[in-house]
Amino acid sequence: MGFQGILHQAGGQGRFQIFQMVFLLVTNVIVQMHIPLESFSAAIPDHRCWVHILDNDTISDNGTGIFSPNSLLRISIPLDLNLKPEKCRRFLHPQWQLLRWNETSLNTSEPDPEPCVGSWVYDKSTFPCTTETKELLDKAGGQGRFQILQIIFLLTSLGAAHIHSLLENFTAAVPGHRCWVHVLDNDTVSANGTESLNSDVLLRISIPLDSNLRPEKCRRFLHPQWQFFQLNRTFPNMSEPDTQPCVDGWVYDRSIFPSTIVNEWHLVCGSQSLKSVSQFIFMIGGLMGSLIFGHLSDRFGRRLVLRWCILQMAVFGTCAAFAPTFLIYCSLRFLTGCSSVGVVICSGLLMSEWTVTKSKAMVPTLANCASSTGQIILGGLAFAIQEWRTLQLVVSVPFFVFILLSRWLVDSARWLIVNDKPDEGLKELRKAACINGIKNAGEILTMEVLRLTMREDLDAAQTKTSVYDLFRTPNLRKRMCILFIMRFSASLSFYGLALNLQHLGNNISLFQILFGAVTLPVKCIALLALNRMGRRISQILFMFLSGLFILATIFVAQEMQMLRVALAALGICTVSATTTGIAVYRNELTPTVLRGTALGTIFVANRIGGTLAPLMTTLTVYMPLLPWFIYGVSPIFAGFFVFFLPETRDLPLPDTIQDVENKQESSAIGKHGETCMKITRC
Repeated sequence: MGFQGILHQAGGQGRFQIFQMVFLLVTNVIVQMHIPLESFSAAIPDHRCWVHILDNDTISDNGTGIFSPNSLLRISIPLDLNLKPEKCRRFLHPQWQLLRWNETSLNTSEPDPEPCVGSWVYDKSTFPCTTETKELLDKAGGQGRFQILQIIFLLTSLGAAHIHSLLENFTAAVPGHRCWVHVLDNDTVSANGTESLNSDVLLRISIPLDSNLRPEKCRRFLHPQWQFFQLNRTFPNMSEPDTQPCVDGWVYDRSIFPSTIVNEWHLVCGSQSLKSVSQFIFMIGGLMGSLIFGHLSDRFGRRLVLRWCILQMAVFGTCAAFAPTFLIYCSLRFLTGCSSVGVVICSGLLMSEWTVTKSKAMVPTLANCASSTGQIILGGLAFAIQEWRTLQLVVSVPFFVFILLSRWLVDSARWLIVNDKPDEGLKELRKAACINGIKNAGEILTMEVLRLTMREDLDAAQTKTSVYDLFRTPNLRKRMCILFIMRFSASLSFYGLALNLQHLGNNISLFQILFGAVTLPVKCIALLALNRMGRRISQILFMFLSGLFILATIFVAQEMQMLRVALAALGICTVSATTTGIAVYRNELTPTVLRGTALGTIFVANRIGGTLAPLMTTLTVYMPLLPWFIYGVSPIFAGFFVFFLPETRDLPLPDTIQDVENKQESSAIGKHGETCMKITRC
């Protein structure tokens, strides 16, 4: 019999194997994350020797104040072969003669250099020192304890909100079903002579076979066809047996999906389109939430709108678990979808606007990792909880805890300042500085400092903005249109794969965990690519690869299930990398004064794509592979538009529309000259 036979007798691929596989997959993901870890933890910043006349803050009356930092650097640090300052050597004494470029010094010996005997000066940022909000965040402690605590809470909320987007993979799963028949399913029938016949025989004479020689799901014989007992005999001139729809209801296979909204409200056969309608309504709710909460977050603040959305998710998500009718269930799912997008938008805004510039690519990546973690948790919960009402309740109740914890959230100081509320913004900055352990925060962060560093943004705050400003100026209009196309195509492909797990097999809990697990390291790799290759090239690569992997599934036969699952996993990985890139790109392309509205508008494209994705399956009536062709072509098509976007790596976030329209963005570093340095003594 062999070991495989023994495994089969022990339950085959059962609960034990799934639990063990989940543990090993999670362990493997964590181990794999350590492989590229030193790309971040051991990255080498630009550096040079510490020099007395340039880096000693106590020097004020030595006559060097009339020289620019570049001049002092020139006389203190020798140049290498590339005419750039040496990284590990300095002049033994300042070479003042090097300031006289137009004179020739005869018989001057080569200046004596020495190694960096005291300390080094490290380039902690490649961005200009005049990035106003960055300076304020640095004074408030940079990326400290406050940001870490707030990001942990917001990531947890994000992951829980993403669970609701894919929840109907399980709560609306379609179980196997057939028509109810009198001779087989009526328990009162005992004296009609059929008790001696087994269920397979009774099924054969009651239910016709489809083209795959399987019992029809939506039709039955009008009368039992007893002649089918005599299969070896022929019946000349026998007419086709009359059939009828399932007028007495259905019998469901509850071995895989014991309880879903499909078998509770009979969303099969003539009503099977209602299952897609429930998903469609949830996505429409997200579409409305994108339009509403993005604008409200720009008008009333990130924190207030986020708390309202969390409360709305808690109330309506919990009520959906007790919905008595399908109509009420859809209404509650609409309101839940509306608030889930609000949680995603406001959480993303709070994280990005409280993050220092050097970590701005990491935060959207963490947000996307939170969605992958949500997928893994959803797969595990769905495997353990197979009753749909209980599962709906379990994923909704935690939001009541989140609403209690959210009272300690701090609103975006950046938003408060650029919306003409400097007093409140200063208060929030001092609160963050206090949590980050900055002493004398009240003396460091004053209204004078704020007005000096944010003067241009405070002047721009006097002008009120609206959603029309997103399309009023040419550069911002072009960016918004391209971001809209990119987000639509990525969403169409992602939800086309993520909401059709049953097409890959029946073990959708395992598929959900698998897809969530494989996308986690991919999003970390996407962050590495975005930082090393740049935003534009990385985004084009991700979009082209995602389309090619999805298109490849068209050419794989249905019988090759493992290969189809592998290609689908690669497709969803590259689509996830695409969404990570878009999350980074959209924050860097839109101004703070309109960022909430911009993100809401972009989420409209996200929800339009998510809404159309499940409806694409209806096209299989005309061509079975047409939906997959559309899922694959759309990201490739959108990838060509990315060529028209600017590269934003190493540039600060724009705060005003004027920042976006400024055509000299690429020369900002050259204009300001110096870069921010931090001195570290040995």
